[in-house]
Amino acid sequence: MCVDAVDIPGEIVMNSRSIFFPAIALIAVISNAAPAGAELLTLKALSTPIALSIAQTAYESCVHQGYNVSVSVVGLEGQPLVSLRGDGTSPHTIENSLRKAYTSRTFRIPSGEFAQRVKDNPTSGQVHLANIVAAQGALPIKTGDTVIGAVGVSGAPGGEKDEACAKAAIDKVADQLK
Repeated sequence: MCVDAVDIPGEIVMNSRSIFFPAIALIAVISNAAPAGAELLTLKALSTPIALSIAQTAYESCVHQGYNVSVSVVGLEGQPLVSLRGDGTSPHTIENSLRKAYTSRTFRIPSGEFAQRVKDNPTSGQVHLANIVAAQGALPIKTGDTVIGAVGVSGAPGGEKDEACAKAAIDKVADQLK
């Protein structure tokens, strides 16, 4: 015979089962309840065909102007999606294009704007983050006001020329980024 409560004059004593099981049931209900308003995120991301189109257009834009460049496109979380090392480029251009793109994606601004910030405040700790570079030549890729990636170009004689090729590429796919 199982007794859940024993009546002792002036008090009631309960055994551990009569408290334990209801407490476990309450914890289970609470832990399975989602916070009010919680829902899955809906994110836009660059597809491989769009990333390829951006990289190729940036590359061709610079080659058309006589510049040997490398191009990198990074995605929503800064991950590399496409990298092209152009013929005749210096060994550092592929890494530099990737770092420019990563910088632009990280700070959601053109990498040249980040370079200016560092110039204005040389003690900024942000320049010491991994894969960050203070050099012009990359632009964020946006859908509306949301940054979903970036394209970086390296190898033209000056960051403004790299950036112009990146801009030509983004302009070409602008209708697909809506």
